[in-house]
Amino acid sequence: MIDLYYWTTPNGHKITLFLEEAGLEYQIIPINIGKGEQFQPDFLAIAPNNRIPAIVDHNPQDGGSPISVFESGAILQYLAEKTGLFLPKDLRQRTQTLEWLNWQMGGLGPMAGQNHHFNIYAPEKIAYAQERYIKETNRLYGVLNKQLADRDYIVGEYSIADMACYPWIVPHQAQSQNLDDFPHLKAWFERIAARPATQRAYAKAETINTQPSVSDEESRKHLFGQDASIIK
Repeated sequence: MIDLYYWTTPNGHKITLFLEEAGLEYQIIPINIGKGEQFQPDFLAIAPNNRIPAIVDHNPQDGGSPISVFESGAILQYLAEKTGLFLPKDLRQRTQTLEWLNWQMGGLGPMAGQNHHFNIYAPEKIAYAQERYIKETNRLYGVLNKQLADRDYIVGEYSIADMACYPWIVPHQAQSQNLDDFPHLKAWFERIAARPATQRAYAKAETINTQPSVSDEESRKHLFGQDASIIK
């Protein structure tokens, strides 16, 4: 059994995509980030960066005590190694898959996240910041579109690299991006959206939360108003 500490964000969706594809037994433990539940001591014990997602694997491969993992990229790699799924064994393909996983973790996710912040959530609109992150998101879409020009998935076969990237493309309209400008990426996006496991993962999200995480001043405080004073 895997406990998934989760909220309905792109990083949370990455993990339900894998778990649904792999058919692993898991239970979702919702962490309502708009209400500050990510700062509770029990959650911080497994996720010291106070961010979802995190997991606890009660049946690790070594047969020992439960293992906790935080950071969505690390979780995807852990689950792929646990199951032998969605991470190629061939050295070159494995290396490429991890490259693109880290590309998402270090590029697409943070830049699209800043895009969301300045275009949707910021209390004042700063034209420079909006343009900066819309353009950088656009550049990253172009990078991914080029990679997909001659293949169905990012490294060839469906992998954790695709699972990492897809949820960050789902809100493309909110990022001021038009998928028609990126035909290879659009075909890839539609291919993943049609997968039954993807549909199950997103349907599960609808049973947990249908509201934006940022809805009032309290949620803004929890999501955007923290500094090092919260680290105890």
